[in-house]
Amino acid sequence: MGRLIKLLFYLAILGALALVAYAYVGPFFGADFSPPQGEIRQPVDLDAN
Repeated sequence: MGRLIKLLFYLAILGALALVAYAYVGPFFGADFSPPQGEIRQPVDLDAN
C-alpha cells in the first residue's frame, strides 16, 4: 500500500512539473493562452423595485 501511495505522489509531482513546463514552452509551439479580447456591454437596472 505504501508503494502505491509513493507512486501516486511521484506521478502527481511529475504531472505538476509537466504542466509548468507546458505553460512556459507552449507558446513557442503555437499554444495561445491569452483570453479573447473584446468589450462586453450589458445594461444594469439599479432601481429594481
